[in-house]
Formats: sequence, C-alpha cells, structure tokens
Amino acid sequence: MKRWLLRLTVVLMAGFVAVYAGDWAVFKLRGSPSGKVRINRYLTIPLKGGKQEFDYLGSMDAPCSVSLFPQAGQPPCWQLRRNPDQGMTL
Repeated sequence: MKRWLLRLTVVLMAGFVAVYAGDWAVFKLRGSPSGKVRINRYLTIPLKGGKQEFDYLGSMDAPCSVSLFPQAGQPPCWQLRRNPDQGMTL
C-alpha cells in the first residue's frame, strides 16, 4: 500500500511539474503576454465585538499574465476575472 501511494505521489508531482513547465514555455514563446483586469479594492477594518467594517477604496486596472499559473510576478488573468473584489486588512 505504501509503495502504491508513493508511486501515485511521484506521478502527480511529475504531472504538475510538466504542466507548469509547459505553461511557462508557452508564456515565454508568446512573448510574455499580459493583460489588465478591472478590480474593486476594499479595506477591512476590525471593530469591537468581532465585527468588521468594509470601506470601498475604488476600482483600478490590475496587470495580469495570460497563463494558467502566475508568471512574471503577476496573477493569471482568469483568476482576477473570477475574483474581482480584492480586500486588504488593517
């Protein structure tokens, strides 16, 4: 059982590395494409009694990479499009 679990873990890790390397190669071959996504920024302020206050800071265009995984220090565009509300905590 342990041997089977070890093999499965190695195969899954190798698959992840292969997919990430392929994503990186396509990203570099395409000339490091980037895009912009409009996000909404919020500030979360903790209050007494475990409550929170949300202050709207405005919307802005955030740079993103056109890839499956984060590349060049930027999150992927598909992730920002699915989660346009970005929060910050004091």
